[in-house]
Amino acid sequence: MKLDRMIGILAILLQQEKVTAPYLAEKFEVSRRTINRDIEALCMAGIPLVTEQGAKGGISIMEGYRIDRTLLTRLDMQAILAGLRSLDSVSGTSRYAQLMEKLSAGSSGLLAGDSHILIDLSSWYRESLAPKIEQIHSAILMARQLSFTYCAPAGESGRNIEPYHLIFQWSSWYVWGFCLTRQDFRLFKLNRMTELQVGDAFEKRPVPLPELSRRKLFPFRYQVKARVQPAYRWRLVEDFGPDSFTEEPDGTLLFSSGFADQTSIIGWIVSFGGGAELLEPKELQKEVRKFAEKIWRQYEKT
Repeated sequence: MKLDRMIGILAILLQQEKVTAPYLAEKFEVSRRTINRDIEALCMAGIPLVTEQGAKGGISIMEGYRIDRTLLTRLDMQAILAGLRSLDSVSGTSRYAQLMEKLSAGSSGLLAGDSHILIDLSSWYRESLAPKIEQIHSAILMARQLSFTYCAPAGESGRNIEPYHLIFQWSSWYVWGFCLTRQDFRLFKLNRMTELQVGDAFEKRPVPLPELSRRKLFPFRYQVKARVQPAYRWRLVEDFGPDSFTEEPDGTLLFSSGFADQTSIIGWIVSFGGGAELLEPKELQKEVRKFAEKIWRQYEKT
């Protein structure tokens, strides 16, 4: 939090000509001695701060040396606030919004009372997901291993990882870490992790940033073509975009896109009921029929 506090002190000094150490200590809920150390650190970083004693004394930026006060404009601050509020939506707290209030102290005009950008990163599983995010975040900060049971399509397995990054992607939360079982970096979906435990400390290693493109993580092995009924246009637009299909003279939609595996193709086609027909790959048409017949047999006697 020291860096956050120092940025906050600098933000206040940009907005006010002079402030006192007791004022800063109260604002950031620390001791006056801590504020004095922060002021010394800012000076060492190249910001010439002046401390004056007496009744009209206080801390200020040296006259003649000014950082541009428009460094953060009103729109900039509102954009930052929207981002910080989105983080609050994950944990259900107002911790990040309170930080923003500290950064904007002394200039209420920088923050409007209303916000036109609302970002909610919470999920339907907030009660189970929020504590998990906090636990993983803490483990990342303290460089502690994580152990958990991971539920994947191939089955359940015990994993032990060195966590490095929390990632929000594809409307879900993931942790990027070095898997000690696979001896490589892996991406794990938080909702598939159970029995999460914090373990031993580890020495951090160089971390490559994950390439999160769909083609990298789920490479296309099959090119699918399907004829879809017009009533399902919204699904194609939402999931694949308006360029994923063309409209036929009879109004049906000729869809084309890549898929990673056969299971995804069959499940996708069947999810339309009778509203989609698989054209290619032809060898999977029989598998779709087998799947449908299996479902029919399960409910034949009901």
